[in-house]
Amino acid sequence: GVLISQDADLAPVRAQALALFDQALDQLIANREREGAELKAFLDARLTQVEEQVATVRKALPAIIEEKRNNIRTQAQEIATVNPERLEQSLVELLQRLDVEEELSRLTAHIKEARFQLEQPPSNNAQEKKSLGRRLDFLMQEFNREANTLGSKSNAVETTRAAVELKVIIEQMR
Repeated sequence: GVLISQDADLAPVRAQALALFDQALDQLIANREREGAELKAFLDARLTQVEEQVATVRKALPAIIEEKRNNIRTQAQEIATVNPERLEQSLVELLQRLDVEEELSRLTAHIKEARFQLEQPPSNNAQEKKSLGRRLDFLMQEFNREANTLGSKSNAVETTRAAVELKVIIEQMR
């Protein structure tokens, strides 16, 4: 047996290796599914926080607008003589700049779309997975754009605070 080698039977080793590979693959899939579910829950919680910020701004908006209107009227009355029509026109222009309802509506629409995307069944197609990631990334850009606009239109502490909080939440989701 020194000069003649016997071929070892690798079939049992190969079978064991394949079994271990299948087991590792099953664990990888289970871990990815668990991680995906955790990410989905994380994103859903952040979307709920975005909804809360939108609701906060919507609730505060009438009081903010009324306060600004009263401040401007008071300032205008302090000025000697003011053309009432010109004053009302200035008020309308200012209040239009303060109107953030469009941004709030868009944020609400983006929340619905993000939740819709998160509810789509998982796909084994790599292209569809990338597509979902791109869609969510695009939505994060849209969330950011609306938060920035809300912040730039902000003329009250409540809306500034909400805009900053939105930016933090959006960055966490990203």
